[in-house]
Amino acid sequence: MESRQAADALGALAHEGRLAVFRMLVRAGSGGIAAGEIARQLGVPPNSLSANLMILSRAGLVTSRRAGRSIIYSAEYNRMATLLGYLVEDCCLGSPEICAPLAAVVARGCCQPASMPS
Repeated sequence: MESRQAADALGALAHEGRLAVFRMLVRAGSGGIAAGEIARQLGVPPNSLSANLMILSRAGLVTSRRAGRSIIYSAEYNRMATLLGYLVEDCCLGSPEICAPLAAVVARGCCQPASMPS
């Protein structure tokens, strides 16, 4: 991943509303969630949600597909993994204790309940 791509993705996530949408989509899995349901669950106006989804989409963090009259949004897990990898690719540099907390998160697995508040 290029630094510009990482900056774009991080910039897209650097907004409370967009971060909430992205985290919801990550939790939803590959099946995704309809835009209307996202708006209802988060209590945001459809026009605000649409703008936020467009920014996340441009950053490559979400994808969409049409299902009947609905547009279903899903997290782009490969892009998320690439971004996370970019952020930690130079971790440690001979001091593995620095990355030990990250290793513990990975060892726990992403599908296990977190022990820390988010």
